[in-house]
Amino acid sequence: MLKFFKNKWFRIPYTILLYAFSIYGFFLTVTYFAMKFEWTKDSGMIDSNNRYFQNMHDKYNQSFRIDSISMQKYRYEALNRIIVLNEFYPLNAKYILDAWARNQDEKLTLQMLDAVDLKMKSNQEYRNALQEMRNSKLKKRKTTGLSVFDWMNVGEWKAFRIAVQKDKKCIDSVAKITGVEGRLIVSCLAGEQIRLFNSRRESFKKYISPLQSLVLENNLSYGVTGIKEHTAMNIERYLKDPKSEYYLGKKYEHLLDYDSTQSYINSINDTMSVRLRRLVQFNDHYYSYLYAALFVKQIKMQWERAGFPLDNRPEILASLFNLGYSKSKPKKNPSVGGSNYQVGESQYTFGAVAFEFYYSGELLDVFPYQKKRFDWDTN
Repeated sequence: MLKFFKNKWFRIPYTILLYAFSIYGFFLTVTYFAMKFEWTKDSGMIDSNNRYFQNMHDKYNQSFRIDSISMQKYRYEALNRIIVLNEFYPLNAKYILDAWARNQDEKLTLQMLDAVDLKMKSNQEYRNALQEMRNSKLKKRKTTGLSVFDWMNVGEWKAFRIAVQKDKKCIDSVAKITGVEGRLIVSCLAGEQIRLFNSRRESFKKYISPLQSLVLENNLSYGVTGIKEHTAMNIERYLKDPKSEYYLGKKYEHLLDYDSTQSYINSINDTMSVRLRRLVQFNDHYYSYLYAALFVKQIKMQWERAGFPLDNRPEILASLFNLGYSKSKPKKNPSVGGSNYQVGESQYTFGAVAFEFYYSGELLDVFPYQKKRFDWDTN
């Protein structure tokens, strides 16, 4: 028997298998600790325009007068600025005018125009035209059919628009049961999907362009909104914990309960937990949107209870959606940022992309602005 074990035909394969299992065990151990201590977590960065975002918030906060004389002045200013913008970017001017016609909300219209002004701050011709408008000396300018937000001009964005419209019914359903505005949910989706324009360009070529389907993540972040497993676990836990600062109330406690009759198994998620299987679904992104909406609403409740409401800060809510619970620390002047990534030749942060999409007017007919971003249908 000893002679058999010493035989090279046994000893060599045995040694190879021993080392292989040792390496695999080491890999599993490193992966466990990486997830446990969040070594893979993107620490994010503060957006370079953070001060502008804060000034914009302050401008439309308590100092924004809503008496009839002031509103008439705001309307005149907004419509004239739309005329100026139309000389440069008619597409964006149309979106903003449509939003004003639909909502008759001067404050929202001015916020949308300020989002454009931030993007055009280095365009001296546009800035001069604004000044000329104020002096009633408007001149004809060269126009373009493109968007002022340059990441909306790439081919992937056009395919994304088609793909997300296919999920309208699903997003509307989540918006209704959570009370989170559908457009705010899509802002978080846009930040996550646009992050993949460059980092997973081959995925877009394979899925977005020919199939007009959203990219489904299944590695550390899951689903079309990029939910991490530990984040999903916390969302579920806080739903049922009345003592938590994130608690939403009794009617939300069972929204993420598991249906034992459903397996959710497909070809890429058969080794995952039921929690992740629900997120990694090819043609049904309901749980991706539901987890995202509940997270955003939990963060909203946390800040509201601390005395710093975020109802009118979609860019902050999106930034925190990207960064996670650990970065959500209620304070007076929160920072816009999150993961930074490149699309084309430009650098963006997650929060800035969400801000630009939200106020762009893109997909207005599919995901309109509500009067409130949370619980708009509540009496």
